[in-house]
Amino acid sequence: RAGAAFQYLLVQKTGAQKNVGLIQLNRPQALNALCEGLMAELRRALETMESDPEVGAIVLTGSQKAFAGRTAASAHPRGFGGDWRPTALPFAAGADIKEMQNKTFQECYSGGFLAGWDKVSVVRKPIIAAVNGYALGGGCELAMMCDIIYAGEKAQFGQPEILLGTIPGAGGTQRLTRAVGKSLAMEMVLTGDRISA
Repeated sequence: RAGAAFQYLLVQKTGAQKNVGLIQLNRPQALNALCEGLMAELRRALETMESDPEVGAIVLTGSQKAFAGRTAASAHPRGFGGDWRPTALPFAAGADIKEMQNKTFQECYSGGFLAGWDKVSVVRKPIIAAVNGYALGGGCELAMMCDIIYAGEKAQFGQPEILLGTIPGAGGTQRLTRAVGKSLAMEMVLTGDRISA
């Protein structure tokens, strides 16, 4: 089973023909904060899905406790061979601030702190972000790296880094401008305000 090799992810093939890769962020105690370990596992899971000839598309979502999970009775996302029900909890609350707080700019820059975060944007198979809760900071950036964002009624997107005295660091300013236009992107980045789906 693919999911057994991961600490922060649940990974499986789903759908009637088992041709949809499903990757669930599974770090609910930290609202799926994107720590280095989670991001390394995500890269590994994406590489596995990309090299699997049976997988035609990939869905990236959260877990039952954090973002868009499955109800206890369901086994697969709706439209992919099951009865998928999103919850209203976070997709990813952003980068793991506790992991970052003691790093200096020089340590982050020279150590390649965000190296590999863009793996989602270079996978050749379509990736769908299923969001029905908070996708903030790095979580919003992760969703924007996907080819399609499927946003539920309770989805909230934001780049609140300004509230911590910093700016989006994984391409958020560029992707957000392309996604929502310059004016709204500037408002979101400079105020930390969120938008709904």
